[in-house]
Amino acid sequence: MSVNGNLAERVQQESAFLAGVVSALEKVVVGQRPLIERILVALLSNGHLLIEGVPGLAKTTLVKTLASLIDARFQRIQFTPDLLPADLLGTLVYNPREGDFTTRKGPIFTNILLADEINRAPAKVHSALLEAMEERQVTISDSSYPLSEPFLVMATQNPIEQEGTYPLPEAQMDRFMLKAKVGYPSRADELEIMRRTARTSRSFSAAPLIHPDDILRARALVDDIYLDPKIEKYILDLVLATRDPESYGFADLAGLIAYGASPRASIYLCIASRALALLRGRGYVVPQDVKEIGPDLLRHRIIVSYEADAQGVGVEGIVEELFSRTEVP
Repeated sequence: MSVNGNLAERVQQESAFLAGVVSALEKVVVGQRPLIERILVALLSNGHLLIEGVPGLAKTTLVKTLASLIDARFQRIQFTPDLLPADLLGTLVYNPREGDFTTRKGPIFTNILLADEINRAPAKVHSALLEAMEERQVTISDSSYPLSEPFLVMATQNPIEQEGTYPLPEAQMDRFMLKAKVGYPSRADELEIMRRTARTSRSFSAAPLIHPDDILRARALVDDIYLDPKIEKYILDLVLATRDPESYGFADLAGLIAYGASPRASIYLCIASRALALLRGRGYVVPQDVKEIGPDLLRHRIIVSYEADAQGVGVEGIVEELFSRTEVP
């Protein structure tokens, strides 16, 4: 493994603030360390995060606290069936005194956007969000406006309630770097949650620890994290196996996968693995980084076949098979 000594020193110095952010978040949100790390990986990777979990798991509290810690602007939008693109992006407002139109920017002009229950909004709102997520700009009428950096969309969806929802199209799902699943806390964690929050008056304030510029500098460092060619091959083996299972020793999965992951999965898996390594204070990626972040990156990029549905095989089982049987370097 070839890692420059200067790089290792830079990683130790410039990633030290990340441990402080994680520690501060854990003082507010109990038992959500994996989710905290996924949010920070998305932020460091210049990506977006989709969270699937039942209500009441402190997702909003976590994101608001993160925004406070990095002294960034935060907006929360409750997605509903009657939401319009203008409610998200902004619109032109007529000024009768001046006789002209002025632009009123919407809540998307922020650093961290929480799109709560994103699958409750119709397709036209999803389409309006696509440009902001991919191009980092918003078009209102015939003018385009750049979004401030950093810009992170964290969207949530409820897996147990489907009435009145609009499933996200595959193109939009692919724009999210990660899809994390959040479960219930353990008994010990829930006891701690009760002791901290079972009060009639609750306040979750956090003083700024860092500046958005610190995140931008850390992003530049992510690109310098060493990725060995053997791990590059490992990433390609995982992604290409979703498209051509038979050629990669997964003949039993061939009939279960209708569509595999796109090249965006390979790109994102490289970046996310580097970001996770930086979060752990290392200047190089190890196979465990890929195995840890990989399921969150692949689960929403694999479309199972009707045969898989008939056999009761879900995408989680397929992803688990891919990681358990692919040779690790």
